[in-house]
Amino acid sequence: MTQQVDLREFLDKNRISPMQKFIIFICLMIVVVDGIDISIMGFVAPVIKQEWGISTTDLAPVMSAALVGLALGAVISGPLADKFGRKILLVVNLLGFGIFTLLAALSSNVTELMIFRLIAGLFMGGVMPQAVTLVTDYSPMRVNGRLVTLILSGFTIGAAIGGFLAAWVIPHFNWHAMMIIGGTLPIILALIAWFKLPESIGYKVLKKHPKAEIDAIVHKMAPDFDTSNTEFVLPKAKTNTIHNPVKTVLSPFYVLGSFLLWWSYASGLFVVYLLGSWLPMMSHEFGFSISEASLITAIYQLGGPIGCLACGYLMDKLNPHIGLVIGYGIAIFFMFFIGEAGHNFMLYSGMCFFIGMWMNGANAGINSISSSFYPVFARATGNSWMHGIGRLGAVASAFAGAYFLSLGWPANKIFLILCLPTAGIMMALLVMKILYTPKKMQQRELDSAQI
Repeated sequence: MTQQVDLREFLDKNRISPMQKFIIFICLMIVVVDGIDISIMGFVAPVIKQEWGISTTDLAPVMSAALVGLALGAVISGPLADKFGRKILLVVNLLGFGIFTLLAALSSNVTELMIFRLIAGLFMGGVMPQAVTLVTDYSPMRVNGRLVTLILSGFTIGAAIGGFLAAWVIPHFNWHAMMIIGGTLPIILALIAWFKLPESIGYKVLKKHPKAEIDAIVHKMAPDFDTSNTEFVLPKAKTNTIHNPVKTVLSPFYVLGSFLLWWSYASGLFVVYLLGSWLPMMSHEFGFSISEASLITAIYQLGGPIGCLACGYLMDKLNPHIGLVIGYGIAIFFMFFIGEAGHNFMLYSGMCFFIGMWMNGANAGINSISSSFYPVFARATGNSWMHGIGRLGAVASAFAGAYFLSLGWPANKIFLILCLPTAGIMMALLVMKILYTPKKMQQRELDSAQI
């Protein structure tokens, strides 16, 4: 007699296997490369401006092109990943943004560069959401928060690596070489992912792939597990939209939670991107030298990876929503009182470190909440849509930062303003915790329902 085994319970009860660790490592490397590529334009822009004899205004469309592409790409890739698989979309996206980043190195004018960056952004937009989804599909829920925030810490690490690479590559070679590096790395990872990375086991169960394929993956995670008379199943949400993940994300049960996630992620990216882009100028106009302002921004970014691990720990040990509320609350504390640091470089940069630590860390943690919120058949769509809509906050931050500085506002006043959207995130997370209790989520499942 065939025995049904709940796949989620199987993952939660077993230790993390070497194969699962390999998946986490590859996804971490993918996000690191994503961070390198996103930061490339910021490093090559001054060189292109001088070489082509163009103004900063002329470069604006190029700087925003990738962000627009990221938003659109994330929204498009999610439903495709739920239909065709996480792995295939991840590989296609890696190849796409690698190829068009290489083509960008051949650009001879602003229009060509803008088009190539826009198309590269379309592919780039699907990379991070699919990496997060794949890690969640293989992670025990008890450590999912830590694992998701761990791989997302790779984005900040990648941005930092991009800075060190640019500091050496551009003076010794040129900006084209930086683009070539940024295009080659994702292509290498795409090849590794194609030959070595397994498809999501949850997706295979969902799509009723051959039992031999599912059992082969199970044996790599738990070699001693007897699969001869077993059939893996997944909990299924009580919805008639299983074949339409978009309808699931927007269904009556999930729509409010989706909106709260979009609001939270967009608000978080608004704060993080505004500070990442404008903190050097904010600090300089506040009274620090250009070199000090650069160091302050670097210190702010360095807090990100530590914050990802800290927030992941709080999420797993306390509660996902409460852990993030604490993280955002600490960030508000430092943003509110940073004006007290005055022009003391050590104190000011230290407070920026903690702001970067908790804002970046908590923002990464929202990905874990999103991954566990949606059922497996709509998980890629839910994650991708959150990323796509969230990018609107990043786009808005570019204009908001310029507007605040044009008003002559000092850095401490801008930090006070940024407390408002951060407080809005805390409220949204608390509302989500109240409305979507574990009991209510369990009621949305069919016990041992075969998919």
